[in-house]
Amino acid sequence: MELLVFGHAGQRVLVFPTREGRFYDYENWHQVEAVGDFIEAGTIQLFCPDSIDSESLYCWQRSPRERIIKHGQYEAYILEEVMAFTTSKNRTAEVVAHGCSIGAYHAVNIVLRHPSVFSKVVAFSGRYDLTRPSGIFPDLFSGYYDQDIYFHTPNHFLPGLNDDSILAQLRRLAITITVGEQDPFRQSNCELSHALAQKGISHQFVIWDGEAHRARCWRQMARLYLGNGH
Repeated sequence: MELLVFGHAGQRVLVFPTREGRFYDYENWHQVEAVGDFIEAGTIQLFCPDSIDSESLYCWQRSPRERIIKHGQYEAYILEEVMAFTTSKNRTAEVVAHGCSIGAYHAVNIVLRHPSVFSKVVAFSGRYDLTRPSGIFPDLFSGYYDQDIYFHTPNHFLPGLNDDSILAQLRRLAITITVGEQDPFRQSNCELSHALAQKGISHQFVIWDGEAHRARCWRQMARLYLGNGH
């Protein structure tokens, strides 16, 4: 597993790749450049891990059960190995999960499941229910459903969450979610925002003009919602 680091200090920002993406995509799409002044100022430090989506969520050769198990192993890798590495480089308690498209799903999912580890999540153009087809995008589990899928589907497990201690942790988070008005995942974002509101979890939910599901829009979003360090 490969990983890139940009910056020397500030909030530790864990950047998840887009669908079947790679650890260098954020840089190649000039998103690192878009927040370069914040990186140089020591406001944020980016950690860009690799993805195994092609071996897990998008591996059609595996059974749906095997896909979700592999996805769980990826989460364990992030929590046990990547987080330890980021701490070795930067001991700040401010830890941000960030991503675009399926990277936004990874960011939101891991933060809502492990709120004590993070302080903030910034998610652009995400899909928060992988079991529901959206436009040309199929159900990623081919109709299969089990408890692990439930607990890795924010729009499913959040409405059913009633543990006061976990809810208290979620309510201290800074949460920003954005999506385009014409994005096929808009409804998924609206449902997530509604679920957060129903649980008394404050968050910023912004709907952008058009589809806004592309790197040039994500660069603008990063400057507004990530690079400001708030």
